[in-house]
Amino acid sequence: MKLFRHGAPGTEAPGILDGDDQLRDLTGRVPDITGDALADGLLAQISLIDPGELPLLPVETRIAPCVGQVGKFICVGLNYVDHAAEAGMEAPKEPILFMKANTSIAGPNDDVILPPGAAKLDWEVELGIVMGGIARDVGEDEAEAFIAGYCIVNDVSERSFQLERGGQWLKGKSADSFGPIGPYLVTRDSVSDPQDLELWLDVDGHRYQDGTTANMIFKLPFLVSYISRFMTLMPGDIIATGTPAGVGMGQRPPVYLQEGAEMRLSIAGLGEQRQNVRAGRGAR
Repeated sequence: MKLFRHGAPGTEAPGILDGDDQLRDLTGRVPDITGDALADGLLAQISLIDPGELPLLPVETRIAPCVGQVGKFICVGLNYVDHAAEAGMEAPKEPILFMKANTSIAGPNDDVILPPGAAKLDWEVELGIVMGGIARDVGEDEAEAFIAGYCIVNDVSERSFQLERGGQWLKGKSADSFGPIGPYLVTRDSVSDPQDLELWLDVDGHRYQDGTTANMIFKLPFLVSYISRFMTLMPGDIIATGTPAGVGMGQRPPVYLQEGAEMRLSIAGLGEQRQNVRAGRGAR
């Protein structure tokens, strides 16, 4: 199943893509797509509904973040060998973990906003894991059962905040709009092999990232198991699993996003995102 949320911020409702890729409205049939609902058997409830019986949504409907009320937004750094190389760093021996604020979450086609003082705005297409169960110190062989599905994440990053302002990476990762997710939560049973998905990102029509999830250093079940040793993963939590080479910081010379730039990014079978960059209040 390909699930999504739709509507204006603060009024989002659940939806499902039918067999003809049409947007269907699940309002009133199931709760919103949140961690609490996933824990309460949401996917099983939706599987009993015939999408063809649901109302169609207009094509201009705003697609919202594919999961609401996200508790934790966890990221894995340098999880592709080629990205570690372009960053001038050795491949890590253990996963590098950091967080994005959940207030950074945005819809897949919402504008990305330049915060005040931003000078080195960058992009990162990533495969996101959406947790469906409570995972606490789980084994690698059982980790997959705790995954509800997958989504696209653009781990938007302000490199000067991240790398030149001291402290931890989250300062460059957490501004409003820096975490577009979706368009769809694609359920685990609809993705035959999440470790063999092409992913790409274009800026203003130029392809900068073109990779495959097969090149991850740490694979998905290991990541869920590993992270669950350090914190309890809850339904609705999102894990962004790293990005391949081709980020702006890795270009020679570096290339960063400017006001008016357009990003397009996709992962095979998970849909496509499109964002325009605009200046926020007080940005300079």
